[in-house]
Amino acid sequence: MEYLPNILFTIILVLGIGYFVRNIKKLIRNIKLGQEVDVSDNKSERWKNMARIALGQSKMVKRPISGFLHVIVYVGFIIINIEVLEIIIDGLFGTHRIGLKVLPKSVYGFLIGSFEILAVLVLVSVIVFWLRRNVIKIKRFLSSEMKGWPKNDGNIILYFEVVLMCLFLVMNATDTSFQAISSGNIISQFIAPWFEGLSAETLHIVERTAWWLHIVGILIFLNYLYFSKHLHILLAFPNTYFGSLDPKGKVNNLEAVTAEVKLMMDPNADPFAAAPEGTEDEVPAKFGASDVMDLNQVQLLSAYTCTECGRCTSACPANLTGKKLSPRKIMMDTRDRLEEVGKNIDANNGKFKDDGKQLLGDYITNEELWACTTCNACVEECPVSINPLSIILDMRRYLVMEQSAAPMELNNMMTNIENNGAPWPYNQMDRLNWKDE
Repeated sequence: MEYLPNILFTIILVLGIGYFVRNIKKLIRNIKLGQEVDVSDNKSERWKNMARIALGQSKMVKRPISGFLHVIVYVGFIIINIEVLEIIIDGLFGTHRIGLKVLPKSVYGFLIGSFEILAVLVLVSVIVFWLRRNVIKIKRFLSSEMKGWPKNDGNIILYFEVVLMCLFLVMNATDTSFQAISSGNIISQFIAPWFEGLSAETLHIVERTAWWLHIVGILIFLNYLYFSKHLHILLAFPNTYFGSLDPKGKVNNLEAVTAEVKLMMDPNADPFAAAPEGTEDEVPAKFGASDVMDLNQVQLLSAYTCTECGRCTSACPANLTGKKLSPRKIMMDTRDRLEEVGKNIDANNGKFKDDGKQLLGDYITNEELWACTTCNACVEECPVSINPLSIILDMRRYLVMEQSAAPMELNNMMTNIENNGAPWPYNQMDRLNWKDE
């Protein structure tokens, strides 16, 4: 019975980490459903972007209040969880505060004291975030796509953080051996008096309960991430690394279209020549995207990375003028459809069974796509380098080149360019008439 707590701890740890790894493998599988894209260029610049944007939070602080509070929560939560290493060692080997045995008391006290201060700062920041969402009700958290689960998810993660920080402080406050060294208990020394009058045995039970709930809570939090927008805690790093390095106004060309144009302009090319052997039965590449499998892997990674903060939508001129487009919804819809496809694959022995649905139409409407002005405001605002515009453009391409479903004004313009060499409806011979007026 002496080793029962250690065995129980090991089982919980293995199950928690195992379930997390299983979900991460599923996430990687879903992302790989997208088209491959070459992101092997300019590695040094990519590393700099990841360090500056994901680690350094450089784009978060453009909005000082929320940015500063987010930095506190981010830094505090990451640093405090360094103590998880000590908890894991203690849980596996039956030790108690192993850090005190391997570190000088002053160093250990400095670390725990820093953790306690950060825990209080995280608590304050989380409470402010909760007030902003639920009392002040900031407009970008009230959009139609933020009803139901997205709204609840934002609050659930705040409650998680409050509980974990409180358990950490209570664990320290009721640990009589830790309080006795009078080093590192910068905050917990003021909480300890709340438990005066309790017997040593009861204090030990409270401390052990807080200890167990803290580590189990962290494992639950870790596995909750897969189902939450807070997956960005992990994915912000690869997403900023793989983010586009091109100027924001640059639009890529479709390789299939480029090859066709080159063929048309090659005076030596024979358009009636037989196709190369072995290519007769190949399905022509789809122009643009109508479903998540048509998007590239970086776009699908971005869908999972979306923080649902709404900065993109709050800066979108189309949305600000009352149009239906919300760049945040574009990313949320892409992720939801990708999850639906993933569940379809799981239910059909690893193969996708046509469900009669697709991203275009069932999730994202033509009206949303054509409302976009391609101004790149959403791309500029995103704190983790997500590019909703690239998805919008790929789906527009599908509408125009596969379905000829562009708005009438655009169709007229393209017809004029094709026939007259200009967007205006007059003959090419009359293009210089203006100079005679």
